Amino acid sequence: MRKKLFAGNWKMNLTPVEGRALIAALRAELDRDALAFAKDREVMVAPPFLTIPAVAQSLAGSSILLGAQNMHFEEKGAFTGDVSAPMLKFFGVTHVIVGHSERRHIFRETDDSIARRLAAVSFNKMTPILCVGETLEERDHGDTLKIVLTQLQAGLGAVPPEAGARAIVAYEPVWAIGTGRTATPNQAQDVHGAIREALRDHLGREQADGVRILYGGSVTPENVDSLMAKPDIDGALVGGASLKADSFARIVRAQIG
Repeated sequence: MRKKLFAGNWKMNLTPVEGRALIAALRAELDRDALAFAKDREVMVAPPFLTIPAVAQSLAGSSILLGAQNMHFEEKGAFTGDVSAPMLKFFGVTHVIVGHSERRHIFRETDDSIARRLAAVSFNKMTPILCVGETLEERDHGDTLKIVLTQLQAGLGAVPPEAGARAIVAYEPVWAIGTGRTATPNQAQDVHGAIREALRDHLGREQADGVRILYGGSVTPENVDSLMAKPDIDGALVGGASLKADSFARIVRAQIG
């Protein structure tokens, strides 16, 4: 059984003081259930870079994992404004989101640069969370699977199969991020199922069936249970709802069939 992963992407929100307060509130909600959760789910938060040190301290003794929202593919150099793997690992970061739709569409990161980031995350013994997803225009044109599987192939093609098997994939339809619109559970499962089949072609059935595929796109306490009921949805990449302890805790407590 694949453990569910509920990952909170804080995006460009929360100062270090605010991040500490959110972690304290989240731990008050979740720490008492840590042993029960350990059987079938994990929890992760991905703060902004400047908030990571404060959050790392606040997470001491907790089972909540620490992630980052992005990472450069070089370990050092003249890359003003970026951060490297050694910098993140210093604070205990274990997971790194790469290829988020906002990085692709606002900051124009390409499949090639995302693949290089994923490879660097894997090389540095952290877990990449590769985001894939289509725009509304691409969906309306019937290109969802073409776009998603091309992005998947480009990302995982940058690493050996054994490293690809340790990655996490997050399907996030761009049209459902921050819009209040959400793919129906059946729509999400259709894409997750296609991703699973593509992973089997790339990695073999045994390894592919161990890869977690998260759904991201306006996940809320109200819709999380129906999403998690689908066989190939292995957790959620949560944006706005992860910024409040009560709503994120409810998502983490999702019913798992």
